[in-house]
Amino acid sequence: MLLEVENVVKHFPITTGMLVKQTVGHVRAVDGVSFDLSPGETLGLVGETGCGKSTLARCVAGLHPVTSGRVRFDGDDITNLPRARMRAYRRDIQVIFQDPYGSLNPRRRVGSIIADPLVVHRVSSGAELRRTVQELMERVGLNPEHYNRFPAEFSGGQRQRIGVARALALRPRLIICDEPVSALDVSIQAQILNLLKDLQDDFGLTYLFIAHDLSVVRHISDRIAVMYLGKVVELAGADELHEHPRHPYTNALLSATAVADPDEAGRRRRIILTGDVPSPIDPPSGCRFHPRCPKARDRCSLEEPLLVPRDHLVACHFPVEAGEDLTVGRTA
Repeated sequence: MLLEVENVVKHFPITTGMLVKQTVGHVRAVDGVSFDLSPGETLGLVGETGCGKSTLARCVAGLHPVTSGRVRFDGDDITNLPRARMRAYRRDIQVIFQDPYGSLNPRRRVGSIIADPLVVHRVSSGAELRRTVQELMERVGLNPEHYNRFPAEFSGGQRQRIGVARALALRPRLIICDEPVSALDVSIQAQILNLLKDLQDDFGLTYLFIAHDLSVVRHISDRIAVMYLGKVVELAGADELHEHPRHPYTNALLSATAVADPDEAGRRRRIILTGDVPSPIDPPSGCRFHPRCPKARDRCSLEEPLLVPRDHLVACHFPVEAGEDLTVGRTA
């Protein structure tokens, strides 16, 4: 395995006081997540805003210290490594950030932004550096003659291509894509997704792809993990998850995705979840989804379900059966 995440927990302390700070609670952003990634594979990570997807990604990349658990990269334990020791792994683990506007320094030229990883890791310099950066720009679909332009002179999709080129500069083995298309128009999203697929084929890249839209994730992922309030509630192959979702939350997410076929859209019945997402400061007892779940029973509020095989991995005491209609609580 290239990446192994074992029971990773990330809690952020809540403090009060000015001079003497006192911890009064914790935000349980990630609460015991495990998965693995093989070389050349893409794992999609989906869920509502605030479920812990981006926090988990930053723990994997070493940008957040882990409260507990283990992160292994190519067999090496990289959990909470000091900055100096983590530097050796930076070349192999890169991140494409969500906001193509906020992730680029507006006061620096595009050439120097893309060149940063090469300069920091002392890979190249001078004329060779410029040539390498221009080759990267051309590879991601940018005009290499625009080397000296500023980010403001590019569209949103072009800016995200700049972010892709920067992540690709060191030829990493793992790229964490933190909602890289959520801020883009639908047509531009497709272009960026196709670019990522092409780069994966050409360079043998491995992706951890984060999004909140299951239809986007299906297009690029081999497997999909669904997160809810800091935990993975379902994990399966991309096609299997779409055709046979077992967790009620996954069914609700799928019912909200857009479909191109008008006939299929007319047949689809939207599952409306009641109530707000609970606070990660004080999550519900038992199954964290039970206050909003159309199938919840007494056991769900008392006993936390484990992520176990039921056709595929699902954390639910009463998984959804084929043909079950969650909109009215009966079998179709």
